[in-house]
Amino acid sequence: MTSTLKPTQQLDRVVIRIAGDSGDGMQLTGDRFTQETAIFGNDLSTLPNFPAEIRAPQGTLAGVSSFQLHFADHDILTPGDRPDVLVAMNPAALKANLADVPKGSTLIIDTHDFSQRALARIGWASNPLEDGTLAGYTVHAVDLTQLTLDALAGNELSRKDAGRSKNMFALGLLSWMYSRPMEGTLSFIRQKFASKPAIAEANIIAFKAGWNYGETTEAFAVAYEIKPAALPAGVYRNISGNLALSYGLIAAARRSGLPMYLGAYPITPASDILHELSKHKRFGIRTFQAEDEIAGIGAALGASFGGALAVTTSSGPGIALKGETVGLAVSLELPLVVVDVQRGGPSTGLPTKTEQSDLLQAMYGRNGEAPVPIVAAQSPGDCFYAAFEAARIALTYRTPVFLLTDGYLANGSEPWRVPTPAELPDLTVDFATEPNGPDGTFLPYLRDPQTLARPWAVPGTPGLEHRVGGIEKADKTGNISYDPDNHDFMVRTRQAKVDAVAASLPPLVVDDPAGDARVLVLGWGSTYGPIGAACRQVRASGLPVAQVHLRHLNPFPADLGAILARYDKVVIPEMNLGQLATLIRARYLVDAISVTQIRGLPFKADELTDMLQEVISNG
Repeated sequence: MTSTLKPTQQLDRVVIRIAGDSGDGMQLTGDRFTQETAIFGNDLSTLPNFPAEIRAPQGTLAGVSSFQLHFADHDILTPGDRPDVLVAMNPAALKANLADVPKGSTLIIDTHDFSQRALARIGWASNPLEDGTLAGYTVHAVDLTQLTLDALAGNELSRKDAGRSKNMFALGLLSWMYSRPMEGTLSFIRQKFASKPAIAEANIIAFKAGWNYGETTEAFAVAYEIKPAALPAGVYRNISGNLALSYGLIAAARRSGLPMYLGAYPITPASDILHELSKHKRFGIRTFQAEDEIAGIGAALGASFGGALAVTTSSGPGIALKGETVGLAVSLELPLVVVDVQRGGPSTGLPTKTEQSDLLQAMYGRNGEAPVPIVAAQSPGDCFYAAFEAARIALTYRTPVFLLTDGYLANGSEPWRVPTPAELPDLTVDFATEPNGPDGTFLPYLRDPQTLARPWAVPGTPGLEHRVGGIEKADKTGNISYDPDNHDFMVRTRQAKVDAVAASLPPLVVDDPAGDARVLVLGWGSTYGPIGAACRQVRASGLPVAQVHLRHLNPFPADLGAILARYDKVVIPEMNLGQLATLIRARYLVDAISVTQIRGLPFKADELTDMLQEVISNG
């Protein structure tokens, strides 16, 4: 921690949001503050929020980019409902975010661009710094841009380029306010701009100037400290969902002893997985940036036929294009991990916003009866384990598997305990090496009696030649068959194989501390954090509530039906129009209470708390 001469006040938690024009470095600023917070040892959760345009219109509400960070000295589950501190780098950033900031919170506002023209552009007839709009807040109205320019006076950069360092000034100020270490950020700046020493020097000067401003100005009378959180012992790092998912796939490849092949086409918010995996050729990872979504999954399925752990990544629009090849993988009964990082839809929709609307697409989005197991991650760090589990199912049962995450998980981050190799199951695959039929023949669809998986025979293995294709296969031989009874048998067998996955799943974890709850909250995916935080708040108010979160959405765990039957009411919050609720009602005949929102943002824990208290109190 960097020392300060001013008094230091202890806090147990704080939520900070940094907002400004897209392209002005808000995500970089938030990420650097997050990295230093992780190194310091706080528990944390982040929510990046930015427009889809590469350079959105400056000074407009649509062009605002923000980064929210919740950090604490104890275990937390969400990036926070509302910021305690808002740093607004222009009028648009202030207006776009002010409604989320409760009275009594702190506003740090860069006053540089509060001209009449800029205010009119966003619909403000008068200056909110002067007209009482900000009454009830602790306001620090400071010309951060001019302070940055003053600090860089005499620097060789142009005024415009020098002004771009204002985000580093703000970062320095926040680092002083919350006792964050300086050294890591200074090292990061030197490394990032190593080829541009003038820019590196400007950012370092701006960062130090921001820190010194907090230390010397009378406006900030006190600094704050949030002590490290008491986390379970282990080696930790801060990790985003896409990075954790990439590492999970690499771990699965290593534990299976297979080369990994990714066939992908770039798409927001899944592209980072392709970027990350392309860095790891030394681990036997081969990546192919295809010309389109269909080529990406086609190449991946070909790699699976050749004996690789095959993966394809996309988001909803790309998954729609991949549907025919997913059906082919179902028919061929080859392992394939299909990653869907969900985003707002339909069509192009909201590319940089989060949603959970692809569950039914993953479940039914193919022609014919084409069942596929579905696995969902619940937090950024959990993306590692969800990816490993998806690979396990694909390899064990010889089937494509959908892995669902979303934009909130993909871009958000949290502390993650790095597992040791010994903690991860062995995924070694037994390839077919000898004929398995009478008279030395090979039967490519002769099944394992427990998993119903067919043999995986790598092309070129002597005596194991066999036919692949999309036309229906004859049982055992794999020959083309139009026989009605055979088709009926094969369809039912493929369904039974997916159903058999349930036998390998552990019992569900039911979070019902006192065991007397009559209301169960059932969730999946990224609703885990808001639901968990809401359940904590409900229990703190004296009301009992139970929580179950699903990782496996097809098939459902074997004990889910019995658990649902124990409760009078089942509440299912989702960022869609009730897709899991539809499946639960159909399968278990439970009149679930569906709670939905499709705003491109995660649920707020307080909103779920109010809803659950009403359900529990009023039945």
